[in-house]
Amino acid sequence: MKQKAASRSIKILVAKLGLDGHDRGALVLCRAFRDAGMEVIYSGLFATPERIAQIAEDEDVDAVAMSLLNGAHGTLFPRVVKALKKKKINDVLIVGGGVIPDIDHPNLIKAGVTHVFGPGTTLPTIIENITTGVSKLRKI
Repeated sequence: MKQKAASRSIKILVAKLGLDGHDRGALVLCRAFRDAGMEVIYSGLFATPERIAQIAEDEDVDAVAMSLLNGAHGTLFPRVVKALKKKKINDVLIVGGGVIPDIDHPNLIKAGVTHVFGPGTTLPTIIENITTGVSKLRKI
């Protein structure tokens, strides 16, 4: 069971899904989240949605930040959401980012991704959205 105290730092899983070997952005995010006081878990490359859900469960994370640059976001992001729900993990913020066309954002949001961040989104904006989102979940 999660410790819901507001004073506990955010624990975030940074996930690199599928056959996407581009991890520079994800590693930049890991460092930015760490510098913002978050506890960071990195999935490593080529993770499956089921592996991400297992890590989220094992590590009892507050948020999952998915990164994808290969165009498979429409398939893999919803599969992560479904894998988390299958494990009855309903109190985790799910965000995604990468090279994701604006036209795909509504479908990802409908599938359960809370925020979608594209190229040019500033690190402070991403951190603020995650911090605010986790804070709201902790009040539920």
